[in-house]
Amino acid sequence: MITPAFELTQDPDFLTIVIKVPYARASEFDVYFEGEDFKFYAKPYFLRLTLPGRTVEDGREKASYNTDKGTFTIRLPKEIPGQYFEGLDMLTSLLAPKKSRSAKPLVEEIAASAELSEEEEEEFDWEIEQTPYKDSAESSLPLQYCYGFGNLRSGVFQRLQDELNDVIDIKDPDQTPVDERRRKRLAAEAAKFEPDHYLADFFEDEAVQHVLKYKPWWVDAHKKMTALKGKSHQDQDAHTVVVFSEEEREQLRKFTNKSYLLDKRSRHHVYLGLIDILLAYCYEIRVNEGDKNVESSWNVRKLSATLCWLESFTSIHDVLVSFGRRVLCYPLYRHFGLVTRAFNDTVMILQLGKAAVLKCLLDVHKIFMENDPAYILNDLFITDYCIWSQKAKSKKLAALSESLQKTTLTKSHIGFELEELEAAAVLVQEEESMLKASGRVSRQQLPSSESETSDCEESSSSSSETEGSDSDEPESSTSEDGEINSVQDTLQGERTAPLIDCNGLRQGTNTSMFEVSDEKSKVSLQSTTPPGKLIEELEKQMHTAIRLSEQPEGSATPGCILQEQEENRVSEPDRLSEDTDGRGNY
Repeated sequence: MITPAFELTQDPDFLTIVIKVPYARASEFDVYFEGEDFKFYAKPYFLRLTLPGRTVEDGREKASYNTDKGTFTIRLPKEIPGQYFEGLDMLTSLLAPKKSRSAKPLVEEIAASAELSEEEEEEFDWEIEQTPYKDSAESSLPLQYCYGFGNLRSGVFQRLQDELNDVIDIKDPDQTPVDERRRKRLAAEAAKFEPDHYLADFFEDEAVQHVLKYKPWWVDAHKKMTALKGKSHQDQDAHTVVVFSEEEREQLRKFTNKSYLLDKRSRHHVYLGLIDILLAYCYEIRVNEGDKNVESSWNVRKLSATLCWLESFTSIHDVLVSFGRRVLCYPLYRHFGLVTRAFNDTVMILQLGKAAVLKCLLDVHKIFMENDPAYILNDLFITDYCIWSQKAKSKKLAALSESLQKTTLTKSHIGFELEELEAAAVLVQEEESMLKASGRVSRQQLPSSESETSDCEESSSSSSETEGSDSDEPESSTSEDGEINSVQDTLQGERTAPLIDCNGLRQGTNTSMFEVSDEKSKVSLQSTTPPGKLIEELEKQMHTAIRLSEQPEGSATPGCILQEQEENRVSEPDRLSEDTDGRGNY
């Protein structure tokens, strides 16, 4: 028999079941419904459903067949008009027979199976292969630790160790207890963390800011749900905002329905593992903006410690810390903003209800199925999560979302000293910017200071000539003595030539004086005279020239005065002798 494709909808008074049966004989079909049971048969199709609410046969039921589409549409009256049937999207749970929904009959069957009939005993395989008994060194078999969904699996990795090395990070999980797995995981994360990569994404976050602006499908769905709740104040309207595609419905029909015997502690681990898987999935969807690539499978399983290290968490805070550490250690974008955004996305998905949770799990299941080694994680975790989530209570998921929303995660919780690392990087950045700024200022000041020095020398020289000419003009206009005029002409000729060199030394036409002061010039050239001293020396020279112009007859000649000025400026104890140019008294 073939299980046909089907879907269920409802209104306040009727439950509508649409069954796709192409190439079936429309003249030969049977429909049976009573209470919560529904059965449909049209060769070669057979469908049996356990409905989430009771229906009644009162004459209002109706069935129709569309030959073009090959679909049967059956409308069943509700026993209680206005009752809301929850979980019509959970196709796998609807396929289950009623008796398998409870754990009690399973326990009774296990107890009853011990009493085997003679016919069942005759079916025992007497040709079973036997091996000689070997006494082990230890009195008991080695202890195997559990893992997988609800910690219901063990011994899997002994058979598939070669294939699972590329899927999980822990080695020999069958012999590794939970506490040791956690210690090894924390050590591996600490060794993998790279401060340079983190700081690069922290300061140069253009790409990160771009992906943070992306809005996945659950953002709009959450807005619609909030709007519907505000208008009708009914929680059931929230389920209409999540719609499954035909491909996702086909996935649900292929699952084999199961019932899980989980104690309180195992259920706690299952809910926390669900948060961990959803966090990793939200990160993957956001950084790739909803597209899938060859790294999608790696991202999901690497960021989830539940999948990669077979971790069993004990608190929501531990889940968030583990996810935050792994985001900052492994993927391409290692930014704390992505951790908080994935946290908010997971809260939205849980608030949307189990339909949104199931839609995300189906996408993870598809990602792993398309990856060769990762498909094993579907057998260990995701398939069971897809089946179990359809039967999870909505109130439990709502309470889980509230607890998750109240939990806080800061950078100090991660354990990598992120705040200290960021503060040190900011200080280094500020110092580098200050050094660059000071370097630019010094390069600008160096040529400007040189130009200021040369400008100062030129202005001082021109001012000395101007002062000298200004001081000589009144003397030339008032003096009528020819000898004084000749001295003035001599001084004017000397001023026409450069009076000083670049270091403040006089360069006159007197050759003997230049030769005598040559050694002194060499000494003064070793150190550049500051502009202030240069001005002072120029002022001394100008005062000397003024005094010379004011001297009466019989006073010292200009050559003697300039000689005295030269000796005072260099501060030498010896006097220069008179030369042969007639330096003496007029």
